[in-house]
Amino acid sequence: MLSAYGCPESELFHYTCLRTTRPPVIDGRLDDACWKSAPRSPRFVDLVTGRPGFLDTRLAALWDERNFYVAYWIEEPDVRAGLKDRDSFIWTENDVELFIAGKDGYYEFQINALGAIYEVFYLWQDAHKKGGFFDRPEFDLYERKIDVIGGFQDASRHGRHPRGKRWAFMDWDFPGLTWAVHVDGTLNDDLDIDRGWTVELAFPWSGMECLAQGRPLPPRDGDVWRMDFSRFEALNSGGVRVQPDPGWALNRHGIYDSHIPECFSFVHFSEKTAEP
Repeated sequence: MLSAYGCPESELFHYTCLRTTRPPVIDGRLDDACWKSAPRSPRFVDLVTGRPGFLDTRLAALWDERNFYVAYWIEEPDVRAGLKDRDSFIWTENDVELFIAGKDGYYEFQINALGAIYEVFYLWQDAHKKGGFFDRPEFDLYERKIDVIGGFQDASRHGRHPRGKRWAFMDWDFPGLTWAVHVDGTLNDDLDIDRGWTVELAFPWSGMECLAQGRPLPPRDGDVWRMDFSRFEALNSGGVRVQPDPGWALNRHGIYDSHIPECFSFVHFSEKTAEP
């Protein structure tokens, strides 16, 4: 199944997430001592081909007893963003994204340079059963705002994954999430050259229960989670939007699709601390 997607396990990226004893202040600046010591990823690569992105994107991650922390460094000579409202269609602009996979579902997070975010929780339809997700009010198909991914209306993904369709809970918000963005330059001004922007995130372990599905929270030393870290760049040529948007991630998926948990990178949690 993996090779059919173009992402054999041998090509998937493995990231070691160290523990921090001095958690960062979530202000987007990434000047905390812990980020200077955290392993920084290599340059993101094209989602399909695996070639290095023409703009540099890197990440680092850390953890402690309370939170999972993520940082992005995003090279961008002209930082632009227009959407300000939560759960706007952030993917229509330049953004960075994070997917966190569980056994029966996965979470999607997107953010732009204005700090506007978009979140969705995806649940495989075959896992929406009584005695489990079916009984939880946040996954009530009648009361929540939902969509379907992989169905007939979703032509780009219909039939591509052997597990079938996913319920997309559009109004699911990660409990306790904090985030911040810092722009190194001038936002929405093409009269100068910017250096880029940075993103800082903190996901409380207490909000991971639906993804952990019985796995220990926080993770134990040696535990492995599957996550996808990516970036999409909205390009225009002569006033015309270039499609599809260039997409970059830690490892290639072999197809232009972020919604394949089998292609997500491996995140190994370690008790080793980042700080000297």
